[in-house]
Amino acid sequence: MTLASTGKVVGMAEDAADGSLPIDIEGIASRTESALALRMDTTTREAMDSVTPAVVGHLNLLLCEELGADNDQEVRELVRKGYTLIDYNNRPTHSTPTFGAFLYLRDVALLTRRLLWIYTERNGLGAP
Repeated sequence: MTLASTGKVVGMAEDAADGSLPIDIEGIASRTESALALRMDTTTREAMDSVTPAVVGHLNLLLCEELGADNDQEVRELVRKGYTLIDYNNRPTHSTPTFGAFLYLRDVALLTRRLLWIYTERNGLGAP
């Protein structure tokens, strides 16, 4: 498992002390890859609904990281889009058509992967 840490025990202890945990790069990459592999014609709404909260959680976690939005207009736009996607008013409900839930899941997974790539590049980590 690749973690966003240099692997030094001291650094991990400091992270744990301030309440932040390292980002599980491989876990996020794997979850978003699985979400993007879902096909509309062979996936049930229940399967989509079961995976969506985890992917939204990954997106939310990455939005809390320093991604350089202050200095980069493109990153700032991605972060803005991320906050729009995770807003409860924009999430699918039980009355949302299945296709809408499918598109939402794909949008969240794609944006999460883009932000994960920015995160790994910014921190000098291997690409997911």
